[in-house]
Amino acid sequence: MSNLQFLAEPALDTVELIDHRTVTWNQVRHSSYWLHKRFQYTYPGPIRELRQRLVVVPPPQFGDQRLNECRAWVVGARGHESSAIDPFGNQILQFYVPEVTASVTFEVTLRIERTGYPETLPWLSAEEAAPFRATTALTQPDARLTNAASTLAWQYRSPHELATAINTWVWQAMRYGWGATTVNTTAAEALAIGQGLCQDYAHIMLAICRAAGLPARYVSGHLLGEGGSHAWVEVLLPSAGGGFMAVPFDPTNHRRANLSYITIAVGRDYYDVSPTSGTYIAPYQGQLTASKRAGLTRVEYAAV
Repeated sequence: MSNLQFLAEPALDTVELIDHRTVTWNQVRHSSYWLHKRFQYTYPGPIRELRQRLVVVPPPQFGDQRLNECRAWVVGARGHESSAIDPFGNQILQFYVPEVTASVTFEVTLRIERTGYPETLPWLSAEEAAPFRATTALTQPDARLTNAASTLAWQYRSPHELATAINTWVWQAMRYGWGATTVNTTAAEALAIGQGLCQDYAHIMLAICRAAGLPARYVSGHLLGEGGSHAWVEVLLPSAGGGFMAVPFDPTNHRRANLSYITIAVGRDYYDVSPTSGTYIAPYQGQLTASKRAGLTRVEYAAV
């Protein structure tokens, strides 16, 4: 990213946001968003050789979503940055900081727009969809998940009806709550607990979809009105013209993902799209404080 800067102080815009609760989403034709994400790491003492990886910037185009502007900066240290595209088309920001005295902050602001009519879903070829058929360590099905997949696949022969039924099954099987799981909890473990967060709902749905023969991928992004990141699932359904259309389902909220969702990255599971990760040299651990502000800057309704 050529517009990344190492700064002494943050340079954040003042943005007036629209209350998303006042929006009638099924009538929106076009919407614009502003997003600010901040990751601050503090340490008990100096650290060396910090290498940080951020997955916080969406692709330039993703279905009906378009990235219009991206600004990124680092406060509290100086170093080098680079960017890359991973095998799933995600934008990866990479930072190397030789030394951090006490803290370092990574910040990103995005301006994004989406078009609601006509609905434009991401399209994948058979080759692009292939990685999302295979199970992963986090989505390996146990007997209960396999049985759910078999039962639902027998009851619902249409791929879209099957995906909708799986979305409902996961929502009914789980209770939303903090503290019972971590990002390392598998789908089978979360289902056995019966409680978890959005990534757990997504992993369970991925496990059942793949066991039922539906390729599906994990989506990391944001849902307006939520304080942190959000996770949902795109089920890859056969397209009439060949290939697959990525249809978004949110099992945490028991619905199709609409224009109140902002996609950042996709992968096989959480590990592929973890927003922040890194390594450094020091005899102690640091502490992460993350914050986000996101909202609408413009809404245009379809003519009635």
